[in-house]
Amino acid sequence: MAISIKLLLKNKPLSDKTLPIILQIIKDGKSKIFSTKISCIEKDWDGSQLKKSHPNYQKRNLILSGLKQKALKIIDEYQEEDSDFTLLDFEKKFKGEKLNSKVTVYEHFQEIITRMKLSNRLGNAKSYYDTCTSFFKYHTDKDLTFKNLNVSKLENYEAYLRSRNNQDSGIAFKMRALRAVYNSGIRNGIISQDFYPFDKYKISKLKGKGIKRALNRDEVKRILDADVTERPDLINAKNYFIFCYFARGVNWIDILRLKKADIQDGYILYIRSKTKGRFIVKILPPVQEVLDYYLSLNRNTEYIFPILLKDDLMPTQIENRKHKTLKKFNKDLKELATLAKVAKNVTSYVIRHSYATNLKQLGVSTDKISQSMGHSNLEVTNSYLKDFETDEIDDANEKLLIF
Repeated sequence: MAISIKLLLKNKPLSDKTLPIILQIIKDGKSKIFSTKISCIEKDWDGSQLKKSHPNYQKRNLILSGLKQKALKIIDEYQEEDSDFTLLDFEKKFKGEKLNSKVTVYEHFQEIITRMKLSNRLGNAKSYYDTCTSFFKYHTDKDLTFKNLNVSKLENYEAYLRSRNNQDSGIAFKMRALRAVYNSGIRNGIISQDFYPFDKYKISKLKGKGIKRALNRDEVKRILDADVTERPDLINAKNYFIFCYFARGVNWIDILRLKKADIQDGYILYIRSKTKGRFIVKILPPVQEVLDYYLSLNRNTEYIFPILLKDDLMPTQIENRKHKTLKKFNKDLKELATLAKVAKNVTSYVIRHSYATNLKQLGVSTDKISQSMGHSNLEVTNSYLKDFETDEIDDANEKLLIF
């Protein structure tokens, strides 16, 4: 690496007509200057230090020499470690702002997961845990530094995931988690922005352009008309399908946490668990039928649906219950689809995706229904609706009733 360090006189004079002396470092054609807080008139400078004509020239030259030696020592340390560095890295060390570069990617992953658990963001914690586990199955060395998490590593990790039949959507999900951890590393002074690999490795290329997941309105109607008389084990799955589809694609975690107190004057009022967005949803007739069915059961709990079976559960218990019941719901949906002669793979995500897609096909403004539903992003389905007036959304939602 080509590096030079010089003490120079700056051309722009200060208010007292003296010229500031600066320390300049040049590395690989790029330069950075640092103030020495010393200045002089031009005739007292010989090109590298103060002349004897300058008052206190000996003391000031010692200070200038000390700054230059400090810079050289920092460079020597990098070279002894055989470690490359950026001018920003150098600046932080020169100014005493040490990068905590010894924190590894794995360690920072664990710090983030711990913080998420402490703040009861258990779903996010599990997602980050799963990504961390997956990544370090590929890269078994847990001492990996952020500086070495480069484009090549990301591309090789992508290839590793594809070799295990991961689809674009799943790969993109893991890459976004890695990117978030890297960004956190930058914010926390672990790594310099200059090494950021995600400006070259583009997650946006993973658009998941596979088979379209949304059910068309005919397929939705077939599921709504499915006779489950002889399949009582599928009654809940059908009811939850109806509720999710006609209640704006409500997410599974919010279905299971919905309380009797959330039903007020013909509306469902709830705060979405993931985004904390507030929703006021008009109850359409199919949703009312589902609510009437479960409220008539007179369960001794504050929850409407028989998913959380008792009150006062701990966040970890709710999270565990969510995963267990969602798995069963998706399994039952596949059997329900088979019964309804719907060939597509129906999941809870497909219901939400179908809700938005069918509204769009009915002519609802794209300003109200985000086309980003085509991406495999579980956060988008509901959160894009929050900027519009509730009555506008309710009017649009009622279009789903017309077959």
